[in-house]
Amino acid sequence: MVADLTIDEPASPPGDGGLVRVRIDLAYDGTGFSGWARQPALRTVQGVVEDALATVLRLPERAALTVAGRTDAGVHARGQVAHVDLPVDRWAAHPSPLRALGRAVPPDIGVRSVKVAAPGFDARFSALWRRYAYRIRDGVVAPDPLRRREVLWHRRELDPDRMNQASRLLVGLRDFAAFCRFREGGTTVRELAELSWVREGTGPDSLLVATVVADAFCHSMVRALVGALIPVGEGRREVDWPGRVLVAGVRDPAVQVVPAHGLTLEEVRYPPDAELDGRADLTRRPRQGQ
Repeated sequence: MVADLTIDEPASPPGDGGLVRVRIDLAYDGTGFSGWARQPALRTVQGVVEDALATVLRLPERAALTVAGRTDAGVHARGQVAHVDLPVDRWAAHPSPLRALGRAVPPDIGVRSVKVAAPGFDARFSALWRRYAYRIRDGVVAPDPLRRREVLWHRRELDPDRMNQASRLLVGLRDFAAFCRFREGGTTVRELAELSWVREGTGPDSLLVATVVADAFCHSMVRALVGALIPVGEGRREVDWPGRVLVAGVRDPAVQVVPAHGLTLEEVRYPPDAELDGRADLTRRPRQGQ
């Protein structure tokens, strides 16, 4: 599906080895995908988009996408960003470069923009931050069935004031090992810039929405944070409990990772073009938490 497709003229900077870097902005309904990352015999967003690129440009081999955030199975996106390095001749040979990509992908993927990337752009390492939203319908009344794929139904009422008090104790440059799945060679240090809750709407269609902003996220981090804050909102845990879990630095079996379908990647923010290289270099440096 194509939406507001933007195409820039192809460009081949000197010394680039015959490749052009292309930025692709995407939205998708994650329900029918086994996450972003390509996996053998599974339907993934990366696999579908890469296959569509290969078909549209008649590439001799698959061109690998680099993405801003590798979303898990069932997680949605409105503001996903990826880049891909393509042969200049294939890009230039197409009568309308990549315009057909929006028609080549299935309806649960929306192509928002396709353009030559600015010099130094890296979808992953140039990003300043990622913003996610987690949406909950709390209470005995079920959510709008038209939104069932993006809203978690939690049958107990939640207190957003208590959840906001607990959330403030988690913000900052921290080691989030207690809320991340361990990955060999990886770091769990992240800078959580915002974690806040608001009540949107009134009556039976009201939602409790978390906004979560960080420079990066490790696997299952947002869903684990939400899972730690829900019992606070119910009144079953003290306001300082998630903070104590964070300080302990180990996974607590009492923290339930919430379902994926309530989570949406809303936005990825990048610096001005002149600062892209510097941001990427900074992001690649090892980080230490407080």
